[in-house]
Amino acid sequence: MSRTQSAAALRQDSIPLDLGRTDLLTENERIARLRLLRSHNVGPRTYSHLIRRFHSAARALEALPDLAARGGKSGYRICPLDTIETELEAGQSLGARMVQLDDPLYPKMLAQLDPPPPILWMKGRVELLEDQGVALVGSRNASALGIRTARRLARELGTTGYTVVSGLARGIDAAAHEASLATGTVAVMAGALDKPYPPENVELCKRIAEDGLLISEIPFGIEPSGKHFPRRNRIISGLSLGVVVVEAASRSGSLITARFALEQGREAMACPGAPEDPRASGCNALIREGAALIRHVGDIEEALAAPRTMMLMEDGGDFDFDADTFGDEAMRDEYDALADFDEEGGGHGDEALAEQVVELLGPQAVEIDEVARQCGASPQDISLAILELDLAGRIEILPGGMIARTEM
Repeated sequence: MSRTQSAAALRQDSIPLDLGRTDLLTENERIARLRLLRSHNVGPRTYSHLIRRFHSAARALEALPDLAARGGKSGYRICPLDTIETELEAGQSLGARMVQLDDPLYPKMLAQLDPPPPILWMKGRVELLEDQGVALVGSRNASALGIRTARRLARELGTTGYTVVSGLARGIDAAAHEASLATGTVAVMAGALDKPYPPENVELCKRIAEDGLLISEIPFGIEPSGKHFPRRNRIISGLSLGVVVVEAASRSGSLITARFALEQGREAMACPGAPEDPRASGCNALIREGAALIRHVGDIEEALAAPRTMMLMEDGGDFDFDADTFGDEAMRDEYDALADFDEEGGGHGDEALAEQVVELLGPQAVEIDEVARQCGASPQDISLAILELDLAGRIEILPGGMIARTEM
């Protein structure tokens, strides 16, 4: 069977999807969207902007080389079609399903994010996404008490009707998955579906693929790396009504998941631990700052029914989730770039404006709004200039709507 035939076989049960416009998401457009997302320097936010501007991935693909050239990069190469067919073939071989943002199977909770992951690969019981999810996360180097607590909470959540969401890491994550296999568990992977990590969880990964659900936004064949873990954590919180941190040190990636939860309008909760145990310091700090204290599933249900951490943040209360206390913000990726790109279609950027932006930038990050003021440019013009420079790899979009010049 050829690659084209195998790709067609993988997609034969798909249907055109209503985009709320007169056109339909055809199979060619589905392939174009995957190809757009896999092209150089196109992440979820840039992808979202391109789709809004050009109204289709096919038209955005045609415009990419010109946009990158205007940003200062010549010879821009769009992701080759055979690379996409290889990915589709790998998905078919693994028995996985590709779910795009406009697909009816796309998780409704995740679709609320700004921006949502455009494309996910899934393997297992996709119907678990219809249930309400609660994330249980925590330390990889977990204590015996932490493991026991994670298992108990996972069982209680399952018997109460919740799906348990976690990240397939060793320690707390693995304990939560194992205890909720019978009732429903979702594992979000930092690497591709065919690259389970860590090695000791390979067998657990196989069991989840049979009785639960595996999710990844990473192309097949790619091992997990440091930049993938914040992306995984953001999906974990995005799939969940709230995040329970069972055990975490003050510099734990689990606290990044809790922060994402708050930014997404979800509840952050934590189990208390012994003051002298560094593995509990992050949880204790969360509780001190206003997160709900969790002892059992009743506390989780109470916190979800009457959210407190979001109210504390909105009302200027005591909750102060700062980077010094709750982890290294450098772990956070392009998703945190909150520049308000315009939604108008068509048009070409101003090459002089793009060069002016570059001249104003250095390695130290500055606010996009400040750059726009100094350029005297409209939001629409500055957003297009930033898009072109980003595609060309000349600038970097950083957390909080900040940008910086990259080393060429």
